[in-house]
Amino acid sequence: MSWVSLQARMLRGIDGLTTRLRGPSGPPHLVAGELGEREALFHLRGLGYTVVAQRWRTPKLRGDVDLIAWDGEWLCFIEVKARSSRVVAPAEAAVDEEKQRMLRRMARAYLRGLPEAVRREVAVRFDVVSVYFEPGGNEFEVNKGAFRWA
Repeated sequence: MSWVSLQARMLRGIDGLTTRLRGPSGPPHLVAGELGEREALFHLRGLGYTVVAQRWRTPKLRGDVDLIAWDGEWLCFIEVKARSSRVVAPAEAAVDEEKQRMLRRMARAYLRGLPEAVRREVAVRFDVVSVYFEPGGNEFEVNKGAFRWA
C-alpha cells in the first residue's frame, strides 16, 4: 500500500469517527462538497500531482480555488465538483462562464504572489475534477485544460 493510500485511509477513518460522534456539520451539499474535495485531493496525488494549496482564498476577491497543484510543469487551478450520481448532468457542467471568470481572477491573484521570474515562465492550466459517489466506490473524471484564460 502506498503512503498516499495509507494516509487517505487514515483520514477517512478519522473523518468517519468524527461524523459518527458529532454528526455531519453543515448542509448536505456542503458536506458532500468537502468530501469530494478531499477524495479528489487523494486521487490527484495518486496520479502524481503535487498539491500546494486547498481552498485557496484572497481577501480581495470572493470565492476560492478548491485545489492548486503542479502536474509536471503545469500549475493547475482545480475546481472539484462532487455528485451522488451521473443521472442529471455531468458534474463539470456546473463550471459555467461565471465560475470560470472567478477562477481566472483567483489564478491571477495567486500568480501575483509568485516571484516575477516564475510568473513569466509558469504554464497554467484549469482542470475540473468530477467526483461521483457511486455505490460500488467513488469514480473520478479529470478534465485537464477544461477551459482557457480567455
